[in-house]
Amino acid sequence: MRVALLTREFPPDVYGGAGVHVEYLARELARLVDLTVHREATSGDGPVIEAAGGPGVAAVSAHPSWAALAGADDVLRTVSMDLSMAAAAVGADVIHSHTWYTNLGGHLAALLGGVPHVVTSHSLEPRRPWKAEQLGGGYRLSSWCERIAIESAAAVVAVSAGMRADILEAYPAVDPARVHVIRNGIDTDEYRPDPATDVLERYGVDPERPVVIFVGRITRQKGLPVLLRAAAAIDRRAQLVLCAGAPDTPELLAETTALVDGLRGERDGVVWLGGMLSKPEVIQLLTHASVFVCPSVYEPLGIVNLEAMACGTAVVASHVGGIPEVVDDGVTGLLVPPDEPKALADAINTVLADPARAAAMGRAGRERAVGEFGWTAVAERTAALYASLTGG
Repeated sequence: MRVALLTREFPPDVYGGAGVHVEYLARELARLVDLTVHREATSGDGPVIEAAGGPGVAAVSAHPSWAALAGADDVLRTVSMDLSMAAAAVGADVIHSHTWYTNLGGHLAALLGGVPHVVTSHSLEPRRPWKAEQLGGGYRLSSWCERIAIESAAAVVAVSAGMRADILEAYPAVDPARVHVIRNGIDTDEYRPDPATDVLERYGVDPERPVVIFVGRITRQKGLPVLLRAAAAIDRRAQLVLCAGAPDTPELLAETTALVDGLRGERDGVVWLGGMLSKPEVIQLLTHASVFVCPSVYEPLGIVNLEAMACGTAVVASHVGGIPEVVDDGVTGLLVPPDEPKALADAINTVLADPARAAAMGRAGRERAVGEFGWTAVAERTAALYASLTGG
């Protein structure tokens, strides 16, 4: 079976949960189907094949936006990339797109080829109204790209049961029978406890003090300002390590900078790592954290929680979206209401105050990640969905 996978992010350009999902899904799918990956390119004049192989080995093509649209609205430039992807994907038996950035390309390719289009929904534009702040009028275009694809798709993959409910509420025209839950996964051979401390030393993190860590983009969705407002009430013995970059807007970066600067005036041990860290660096930082914090205000599943759990770290996270399907409240961590700094600080302090319980949560989290969230099973379920749509 020939499958064209359309994505904005793909190695080496992965910065969010959707990109992580596609990276590992593609690796496993390539063992099961003849896979071609079409990804966004940051520059160039036309599609470029970056890697190629025979059946069962992913071929990767990078598609830049049209040079003629330089300086135009970013969403229009994305649509031009979609057109390039649609042309290149014709000939596949199944088209599979991820996020609104490529949904329109998947929709058009499926129409051209008369083949099924599968949409994996990692988030929903109607659930992220703050993006109007980032995209302006482009938010209306991105919302249209997502809606036309989801409502027309042969199948929609939701990364959690909570995400499935959101899809059906946001898009009531979609037949519930076409929405399938296939949860995100985690590579627990790669994400595992790392006892070394060289990364901590490099970034000035004291391994002898408790560590509260955040890993995520600077976006309204991830709730970093909620954590920063809670931080003044967090046990002062603890360090706060913020692996936070890729701000959505200059205004949000300025807000975050002001909050961090103010926090540093109140307490020591505030470490902000704003650049893109390597996976091994993140894994070591997660391993040595006393608690990982996910203060998201919206999260369809939250792969980063799985990453922390796989590293043996207790989690404090918002009770939103698919997070309760990952974090077992009271067993692998604690869940709190979203956008409530006091509740967040109280939960973090509860974990910090009981190192033995935190360690037990970390062990339980690792066991849960290994036992329930393997990428091989995710790929097998995805390939089975393809087969059900094609009769193959």
